[in-house]
Amino acid sequence: MAPFLEKLHAGNAEGYAVYFLGIGGIGMSALARYFNSRKVKVSGYDKTPTALTLQLEDEGMQIHYEDDINMIETDAVLVVYTPAIPAGHKEFNFFKDEGYAVMKRSEVLGIITVDAFNICVAGTHGKTTTSTMIAHMLRHSGYGCNALLGGIASNYDTNFWASEKNVYVVEADEYDRSFLQLNPDIAIVTAMDPDHLDIYGTAARFRDAFADFSGKVRREGTLYYKYQLEGSEVLKAPNLRTYAVNKVQADCNIYDIDVINGAYTFSWKTDWKTINNLKLNMGGMHNVENVSAAIAVGVQLGLSDDSIRDAVASFKGVRRRFEYVLHRKDLVMIDDYAHHPAELTALISGTKLLFPFRKCTIVFQPHLYSRTRDFALGFANALSAADEVILLPIYPARELPIAGVESDMIAKMMDQQKVSICSKDELMQKLSVSRQKGGLSLLVTAGAGDIDLLIQPIRKMLTEIN
Repeated sequence: MAPFLEKLHAGNAEGYAVYFLGIGGIGMSALARYFNSRKVKVSGYDKTPTALTLQLEDEGMQIHYEDDINMIETDAVLVVYTPAIPAGHKEFNFFKDEGYAVMKRSEVLGIITVDAFNICVAGTHGKTTTSTMIAHMLRHSGYGCNALLGGIASNYDTNFWASEKNVYVVEADEYDRSFLQLNPDIAIVTAMDPDHLDIYGTAARFRDAFADFSGKVRREGTLYYKYQLEGSEVLKAPNLRTYAVNKVQADCNIYDIDVINGAYTFSWKTDWKTINNLKLNMGGMHNVENVSAAIAVGVQLGLSDDSIRDAVASFKGVRRRFEYVLHRKDLVMIDDYAHHPAELTALISGTKLLFPFRKCTIVFQPHLYSRTRDFALGFANALSAADEVILLPIYPARELPIAGVESDMIAKMMDQQKVSICSKDELMQKLSVSRQKGGLSLLVTAGAGDIDLLIQPIRKMLTEIN
């Protein structure tokens, strides 16, 4: 594979083929687009067609949706797989048994960024928005970067872009310890709330992985982390700096915040620099906090105050990260990827701050049986901040059912007057009736499963009701 890697780093590996198992995943698709941009023949398998896989096909990649070894790319010099692929997958086992170079996405990401200047954003939540903010800032300002993101940047309708500059902005995923394959020059840790306990076992081991990630920061590199981050004492790097909102003790702080028409205006300050008159056209105070870290990176890289201001003001956000699906005087609909109790808390509190006089209805689809089991009380507490909660059945993703674990496990811990459980089909009727009766003016949809497939049907239905 050495000749392939040499040509890949030179920017042209035409004639080689790479095959993806799980090509439609958000991180996998970004990597597939990277190879496609290098003129590599890209093909792959995914379980079901989605809007994203159809986009990849439009970009020239060959994708099929059956686990069939007769449909694989036998000339592949590299096979990339997601850990979510089940152990009994026929194609996966064929490639392994036949001696192909089979690597996890994280391993490949480490290889392609090994000689680059890397800006790596990690955290249980906030990493997608923060990494996309930074990548947008560098692109919009003309500084330039390659971006491999965990979400679709609304400004560019993609999760990947290339640049001749050997700078990479990468979302550093903690799942399966993937981020330990990276070597950051600048690292950011947004949160360390325990998650993926099916992988790590305990919260202590989960935080140990973040300690190991921080230890990967290169010589003279910098790690930014949220001020007063629980567990931050384990973090280590040549240079450690904090960021925050309304915390003068932090190294980088946002203050003088005003909310105007759903946007935030504020100032940003570090010990040697102040930038005034900043504006973020994106909801959620947690996103103001995220932009504090993004600005810190821009300042460290020498961007001008004006270019930072322009980039922050022009940032349109990330699909499914506090995304306005509808924003009318009589009806607001917000969609978010939130699938952890802390994310739901930030989502609901941010929504109610912007729209304090509206009844907040949230539709939540729990993601994974194990996560629901491990954090049921946390979910119940977070969701209780909403005025009405509608729970969908658990989205299993890679997991088999766990006895006794269903959405009602969360519901039983909540005020029964404000929570209900319904199927996807029942949801449409329930929302329609509520809207017709005038009881629906602020709707939030949340979850990491396939709830995103309901967003446009819900939007269409609601807009057709006077």
